[in-house]
Amino acid sequence: MKLTKNETIILIFLIIFLIAVNYSWLDGLVIDSFSDSDTTIVKRIVDGDTIETELGKIRLLGINTPEKKEKYYQEAKDSLNEKILNKTVRLEYGKDKKDRYNRTLAYVFLNNKNINLKQVEQGFANYYFPSGKDIYYDDFKSAWENCIKENKALCEKSINVCAECIELKELNYDSQEAIFYNSCNYNCNLNNWKIKDEGRKIFIFPNFNLNSKKEVVVKVREEEDNSKILFWKNEEYVWTKTGDTLFLRDSEGKLVLWETH
Repeated sequence: MKLTKNETIILIFLIIFLIAVNYSWLDGLVIDSFSDSDTTIVKRIVDGDTIETELGKIRLLGINTPEKKEKYYQEAKDSLNEKILNKTVRLEYGKDKKDRYNRTLAYVFLNNKNINLKQVEQGFANYYFPSGKDIYYDDFKSAWENCIKENKALCEKSINVCAECIELKELNYDSQEAIFYNSCNYNCNLNNWKIKDEGRKIFIFPNFNLNSKKEVVVKVREEEDNSKILFWKNEEYVWTKTGDTLFLRDSEGKLVLWETH
């Protein structure tokens, strides 16, 4: 049977379509088969975001947990102990496979559950993306926001009388400064309040009063003393241009505010 011109065009189109569909399907299989991942056994829990495995030390991607002597350090570590110690896990690598300490960076999966994400969900970690956002960023940010709503662990809201007074007016990564404002009709003593980035950098307020309707600038670069400026010393920079989060906590370690840029 001779095909008409239109039928021939339709047939050619269908053949090309089927080839394209099958190619995409096969290509997907190839990508899945050769994805940048490994399986290994967890031998030791170092802390809430670092583990020892048969493949060496692994720093968990996307999170940062408290250091020794900080609140919830032990809980974060115990959480990993309960979940993955002596178990076989899958490691999924990001765009940077090593950090500056030569630790391997990876997401840890057990039974297809993202263990890194679980640390944020339980309030034992804040999300942390120093190299920029990746495919899991939105999941981690949502987990943190849900943790805030549930008011647990690191997400617990401050009940300090000044917690509702202090506002972040500006976070500027170019000038490396944060500006805070006291909106209340009374002065607020910020002694031992802490500013923290997504990582390990912490600024501790001295015995400082932020007067009513006044502001204070906290800068990274050290300059001459000024009553309206406090200096975050011994750091070249704190706020990263690829994206960062400021966390302000009261003297008891409870969350006053947080803001991401």
